[in-house]
Amino acid sequence: MPELPEVEALAADLGERLTGRTIRRVDVTEIAALKTFDPPIDALRGTAFTGAGRRGKHLVLTVDSGLHLVIHLARSGWVRWREASPRPTAGRGRGPLAARAVLEPAAHADDDALGGDGFDVTEQASHKRLAIHVVTHPEQVMSIATLGPEPLGEEFTEQRFAAILAHAGRAQIKGVLRDQRRIAGIGNAYSDEILHAARMSPFHPASMPADDVARLYAALREVLGGAVERARGVSASSLKAEKRQGMRVHGRKGEACPVCGDTVRQVIYADSTFEYCAGCQTGGKPLADRVLSRLGVRR
Repeated sequence: MPELPEVEALAADLGERLTGRTIRRVDVTEIAALKTFDPPIDALRGTAFTGAGRRGKHLVLTVDSGLHLVIHLARSGWVRWREASPRPTAGRGRGPLAARAVLEPAAHADDDALGGDGFDVTEQASHKRLAIHVVTHPEQVMSIATLGPEPLGEEFTEQRFAAILAHAGRAQIKGVLRDQRRIAGIGNAYSDEILHAARMSPFHPASMPADDVARLYAALREVLGGAVERARGVSASSLKAEKRQGMRVHGRKGEACPVCGDTVRQVIYADSTFEYCAGCQTGGKPLADRVLSRLGVRR
């Protein structure tokens, strides 16, 4: 799932490519992905991009008419730059293509250039969750309006983080870090990495002593800040590989922990998994996996 660092880098990459470019058309091939109807998607035709930004895990593209194209990539969505005119699509709603933006020729292009470059919004999943909005203000998107603070913002102090954790009470810290209403932009992967860096169990209660809060806050800022720096300047086509390379425990079940050498373990939920190091995070004790326990599997 694209999270804060990847969407930040994607916005920077698209901002450089799109700013000043005029939209020829935007075709939506997965109708269920378009969540708004007023303004219509055709209102983007003939407008020029003025910038690209991020709020939480949302990509926010702005045009000169004042409209915003907001894309939430969900679990398996992505934006792919296209250098040339697109081939005809196989049909509405078929395959991973959800939407396609076609641009007019760039101002510096040759007179005989046909244009047609742009970007495709895709989703590689059978259960479609990707969401596209055309709005006059990003806060009109409910999933943006309800977001918590940005964890790398100046206003996200250790004191504010402590208050968020105290309010969450006995809730498991893994879920609290992933809750977009509490903190924006952190998903499954980076919550694994933050907890590993903090040497804290994913099942630890959110309400914790001040020393633990300080350790977790430092880990959060270090992991996310480092990921943003590593992704800076990386092209959209390489961001997923860069994310994978930077992970210490997430997605590395069965590998050796780079810190202590213990085996990275996995816990399976109904629709997701997470990874952790027992040596670093739980005093060497494996966490209970309810799914595997019901199947009679020993770890």
